[in-house]
Amino acid sequence: MVVQDFISILEKEAPLSYQESYDNAGLLVGNKTDSVSKVLITLDVTEAVVQEAIECGANLIISHHPLIFKPLRKINNDTETGRCMSLALKHEIAIYACHTNIDSVITGVNARICDKIGLKNRKILSPRANCLTKLVTFVPKNYLETVQNALFEAGAGCIGNYDKCSFYTDGTGTYRANEQANPFIGEKGEFHHENETRIEVVFQNEITDKVVANLLQNHPYEEVAYDLFPIKNTFSLVGDGMIGELKESEDAKKFLERIKNTFHCGCIRHTAIVKDKIKKVAVCGGSGSFLIQDAIRAGADIFITADVKYHDFFNAEKSIILADIGHYESEQFTKELFYDVLIKKNYNFAIQISKVNTNPINYL
Repeated sequence: MVVQDFISILEKEAPLSYQESYDNAGLLVGNKTDSVSKVLITLDVTEAVVQEAIECGANLIISHHPLIFKPLRKINNDTETGRCMSLALKHEIAIYACHTNIDSVITGVNARICDKIGLKNRKILSPRANCLTKLVTFVPKNYLETVQNALFEAGAGCIGNYDKCSFYTDGTGTYRANEQANPFIGEKGEFHHENETRIEVVFQNEITDKVVANLLQNHPYEEVAYDLFPIKNTFSLVGDGMIGELKESEDAKKFLERIKNTFHCGCIRHTAIVKDKIKKVAVCGGSGSFLIQDAIRAGADIFITADVKYHDFFNAEKSIILADIGHYESEQFTKELFYDVLIKKNYNFAIQISKVNTNPINYL
């Protein structure tokens, strides 16, 4: 296998188009065509992790946090980033980051947090808009099923828990073919009326090329009429944070103790216990302060996240418990997530989770 094989698996799960504008996910070191003998999975790329990859024979490191996040003016041994890159290049180790794109999908980082807490009835806390496109095309009635199935096979027509979703209606199309044309139906130079069916399907932006290609390959007309419309609606499968419910309500203090143990927290910084019982829980791995109001509007009893600043705690406004469990602690199980995604497609390939604890924060 080569690096691109693993990239394809990860980006099918979490397309790069879902990363935030400030992010730098993707292949950061190495070439897509490089052969891979072993994969090492980590949350952060540090010198110790690169050394671990060398020692265990891994030539592809997959991390959550990008090794290169801000623009670099130089690559030398004065910084850990430079030392990591030099060491990786010397030993021909590729480095790939899957960051805010895996944060944003419904099966991503926040889903794994919900798994650990035991939440059901889960949904994205703040769904993202402008992720979808609608295609409208027109086909001869006898070709409805052929073209419709081609669009479905490309991934169009998936809405939430439903697939093969479309709308179609009958009408009349008109055209006149010139002397250079090769009309499927009708004669050159004649004004033609044809009973056609209008098909509408919705799909995620990143598969637009595939959907259009399938349409053109399966439509009988020489010139295919179709329209693409951007959709501003929010998309329930992509966005920030997640919210769900516990099977049974729990005492707030006992719930926080359980979270502390489950996520191996040195401590939990939290606001006043304004809820005696916890039932509805909102989460966001990493820095999630921007979702505090979303969690309140959603009726969450507690919002679990990290990197909460002093003044942000006031935004809880005694209507929710705000709990900061630590950045590393909230995202540590992302390594398991990567492993599960990759091993599902490569059950007999050497994939190893790093043994290095990359958390830079210690507690007394």
